[in-house]
Amino acid sequence: MPRGSGPVAGEEPAVADSSRPGSGRLALVDESEGADQFLGIGAAAARAGVSERALRYYQELELITPSGRTPGGMRRYSEEDLSRVARIRELQSLLGLNLDEIAVVLRSEDRIAKIRQVYRDKRTGAAERQRLAREGLAIQENLRAIVVAKRAALEAFLADVDGHIARIKEVLKDGAKNA
Repeated sequence: MPRGSGPVAGEEPAVADSSRPGSGRLALVDESEGADQFLGIGAAAARAGVSERALRYYQELELITPSGRTPGGMRRYSEEDLSRVARIRELQSLLGLNLDEIAVVLRSEDRIAKIRQVYRDKRTGAAERQRLAREGLAIQENLRAIVVAKRAALEAFLADVDGHIARIKEVLKDGAKNA
């Protein structure tokens, strides 16, 4: 077993809630098989590169839902949960999104995944596929608008910095002439 991936001493191991995908429900954990794949909050925070407080805050904002809890109420995190934290951090650092914007992106990505699943189901009719495609398009256009707005803000900031650089260079050039 990899270091840090098992139960923490004194804590009970977790098991997955098979009804979890998209449900937000937590599994009550027990001593059954498969418990080694879950991490306590401390180990999960360390692996994800965030604080325990951040994980709790992400949960409070409904950005993540731990995959399970022990009978004592201790949170348990799966690899999928850690991937979600990595996505949150990526959206913060790469796009500079705030947590409200990240919530919109994550909900959109979750909905797109559900749309894709239903769309690919052989029982889904042509009319329903068209409706799903229209919904998916609207979601993607909304995400694009978020990115365009963020890009515009970054471009304005960059233009401001470039203006400061040009003025400083001019001061340096004038200073060299007067020296």
